[in-house]
Amino acid sequence: MILMGALTAIGPLSIDMYLPAFPAIAQALGASPGEVERTLAAYLAGMALAQLAYGPLSDRYGRKLPLCGALILYIVASAAAALAPDVHSLTAWRVVQAIGGAAGVVIPRAVIRDNLGVQDSARAMSSLMLIMGLAPILAPLVGGQLLGITGWRGIFWLMSAMGLVLLAFVLRTMRESLPADRRLPLTPAVITRNYAELLRHRPFVAYALAGGFGSAGMFAYIAASPRVFIDFYDVPAEWYGLLFGLNAAGLIAGSQVSARLLRRHVPGTLLGRALPALALIPLAGLALTLLGLITLPLLMACLVGYMSSQGFVNPNAAALALADQGKRLGAASALMGMLQIGCGVLSGLLISAWGTPGPLPLTCLLALCGCLAWLSGRIALRASAAKTTAA
Repeated sequence: MILMGALTAIGPLSIDMYLPAFPAIAQALGASPGEVERTLAAYLAGMALAQLAYGPLSDRYGRKLPLCGALILYIVASAAAALAPDVHSLTAWRVVQAIGGAAGVVIPRAVIRDNLGVQDSARAMSSLMLIMGLAPILAPLVGGQLLGITGWRGIFWLMSAMGLVLLAFVLRTMRESLPADRRLPLTPAVITRNYAELLRHRPFVAYALAGGFGSAGMFAYIAASPRVFIDFYDVPAEWYGLLFGLNAAGLIAGSQVSARLLRRHVPGTLLGRALPALALIPLAGLALTLLGLITLPLLMACLVGYMSSQGFVNPNAAALALADQGKRLGAASALMGMLQIGCGVLSGLLISAWGTPGPLPLTCLLALCGCLAWLSGRIALRASAAKTTAA
């Protein structure tokens, strides 16, 4: 489980570790803040699209072989990003890095469902959130300290080294979880049919979008936080990581409380109770912003509340989306990840393009994402209930 969590944490680490270096990268490469922010959107876009390939690959060749190939690509791309001479090269290598890192999103979830049922997989995914939540706490702190010692390029060298360590552990300790008799042919017809069936599966799409819209709010926060905290509220760079860590702590707390409650409740019950909070908390933050009453402590309270609610929503929505997917589990995990990160890409692009200073763009997008997550979750839960009644 620790290895699965570490693999899943590649994404947050690759995003959060270099956030404190945005101003330094812009200065060193002669780029605008918007151009540097687009390196984040490029990473998310590459990760979203690459997942669609890892699903069929892992359903055909098992979980371990595609994961090893992806880690090698991640290692090489991280090193190349460290050597980038301009912001355009950095953006391109971030896309390649994301293609390698995308396997860390798809394959661990498939491995969990290979071995566990829906209830236990929801608990396992809640446990993964603990490791994933620690990544945003530690990554900006490590990135900020490394920035002062080695400069921004040292951050990408560290990412390359992390990929190398993970590759070594995968080769030595990971067992293949997909037996040969459950593997699917790797043909265009099979791939197209599986993805088409998944897109027609209403509960799957709605559960995936519930987690996706919730995650989109998180990505909007990640993209906007340097501008809001450092530029608008004049938070020192060394304190930025601590504020970032408070929100990650909320994500951890929500996921761990969810894991404990899953001993007595089914995932659908917890999801149904968490979704209203995911919508109402950012709506309150938006109202305070429009009234001119928002302060940094109130904004932090809104962000921590949103992240805590997402700690409930994400693992339970993921477990329910992957229920009853059978042999196409890898494809289901990939499509779910693509939908979720695709939502994150859109929110990141909106934040980058919205030039209004202050917290208004962030609180507005958080409220929108929270409401869309609530709506998608309600549709999913009703569709599942109707299916159960019909059965």
